[in-house]
Amino acid sequence: MASEDSHAEHRTLSLISYNIQAGGTVSQYSHYVTKSWRQVLPNAERASSLASIGNVLAEYDIAGLQETDDGSLRTGFLNQTEYLAERAGYRFWSHQRNRAVSRFARTCNGLLSRIRPTDVHDHKLPGRVPGRGALAAYFDVGGAELLLVVAHLSLGRPSRQRQLDFISDVLESHPNAVVMGDMNTGAESVELIRFAERAGLTLGSRNLPTFPSWRPQRAIDHIYVSGTIRILDSQVLQVRHSDHCPIAMRIAIDDRDSAPDPSSECGAAG
Repeated sequence: MASEDSHAEHRTLSLISYNIQAGGTVSQYSHYVTKSWRQVLPNAERASSLASIGNVLAEYDIAGLQETDDGSLRTGFLNQTEYLAERAGYRFWSHQRNRAVSRFARTCNGLLSRIRPTDVHDHKLPGRVPGRGALAAYFDVGGAELLLVVAHLSLGRPSRQRQLDFISDVLESHPNAVVMGDMNTGAESVELIRFAERAGLTLGSRNLPTFPSWRPQRAIDHIYVSGTIRILDSQVLQVRHSDHCPIAMRIAIDDRDSAPDPSSECGAAG
């Protein structure tokens, strides 16, 4: 685990994006029905799963989380983002509440970081049904400006397109950007292709299935980069503490006047 000072010198970061399903463990489609009560009531399995998720996150510099809960009945009123930050040894954390079902359940995006953000913005995304958001954090990495966006997009294509257009506007004029999250669609979709072209983004790999975690078949969780960022490697972690597998990436931020074409530097594993 590298220190904050070493990142400033080398401009390398390890990233992870994880839809944690509020720590809910699902190992087959029928569990969405038979274990649905766990979405509103606390249980020991959720606590164990959350601890395991914290162990996974401990290996990375910045973590973007989707479907974390900031304190409701189902979590025993535990702020899961704060808990995971403490469990994994992160100095800085932030969360964005997007949807609440009374006091029973809350759905948030979360950000954990070993580097102090210079600013964090909470963006509510447009859509037919409210309750989606993007959490934008700004960093100074060894003198290089970095904008990192954590997002969880809608299931419907028209809403996803509007949300991606919104995020493109947020990215405008920022020299180095990372967009990570549960996009609920594959990289080959019309809306993601348009998004990447408009925002000048590069994807580490188009074929890293993350869902469902017990038999990954759909690549719907993604990490995109732009500017002088080089992708050193990307992979899906085969862990089953949620219905999604996390996707991880190592990046390097180059000097602008000596940066190679990022599309020629991509690597993938897993």
